[in-house]
Amino acid sequence: MERNDATMPLVAIFCAAIMAVLLLWQFNAETAPKPVAVDPAVVASISKDYPVLGKQVYEAGNPAKGAIACQGCHGAQGEGGAGPKLAGDEKILKDPAYVYTIVTKGKGGMPSFEGKLDDKEIYAVANYVLHSWGNTVEKPLTPDIVAAGQSKIDPAVLKNRGRMVPEDLKLPEIFLGTFIMVLLSYGLIGLYSHWAEGAELHPGIHKVRATPVATLLIGTTMALTVLFTILFVRQMNIDYQGWAAKEPVMPNVTKEGFYSAMIILMIAGTLALYKKYFMDDEVVIEDATGEFPW
Repeated sequence: MERNDATMPLVAIFCAAIMAVLLLWQFNAETAPKPVAVDPAVVASISKDYPVLGKQVYEAGNPAKGAIACQGCHGAQGEGGAGPKLAGDEKILKDPAYVYTIVTKGKGGMPSFEGKLDDKEIYAVANYVLHSWGNTVEKPLTPDIVAAGQSKIDPAVLKNRGRMVPEDLKLPEIFLGTFIMVLLSYGLIGLYSHWAEGAELHPGIHKVRATPVATLLIGTTMALTVLFTILFVRQMNIDYQGWAAKEPVMPNVTKEGFYSAMIILMIAGTLALYKKYFMDDEVVIEDATGEFPW
């Protein structure tokens, strides 16, 4: 008795792959860093302005625009207080562009100073922090360094989502993602059915006998499932410890995703091998015409 072949499942998987590429392209467009305007006048004045203007903003802020003084929270010598310690802070010294991001966007208890300080004042106070109380960086923070640094994602963001996933999913993206999953599920189930049951279905009870190769394969997939589960749990533990550290460490999302994907694949492989080589099956028909109940 003939049955559908593997053509339509393969077409479904192919369409899902095309849609996945379109979805990733859309995600990448949304998560791409916004360009930073580089004002030549700001670049030229940064090196000479920050020792005086930066100190002034740090100590007094800009009351006329509602910008409070930095030292009120971070201390006159960057020793910290209500805000974190800035003197000797390895995080800002390794990533100077982070200072610009925090000053302009704010974080936690620190307010955003975007609109309260102009570009000159922001770069001046950022460089003052980066060059004071024993802090030093190779060269002053400039717009081009900020532009390069914005291609990186804050670890706090990666704690909740992946690099290619935007902060807010729009309805068309949700619909497209759901349709991809439906097509992919249909395609994989169709291919599995074609592989496990063959191109033709024969009514009756089918007795199967496992071969040594099948036994070896199912034992391997079960062992690999256990192995990847252990590796996944170990990696998650390492990442959680990294987040709890004094200097948070970015999680290894790639390893987490790889291990979890391999667990799913190994479980699927185990079930597929069991279905084909170890489980007796029965094909029934509704009547003498050969029609299936479904």
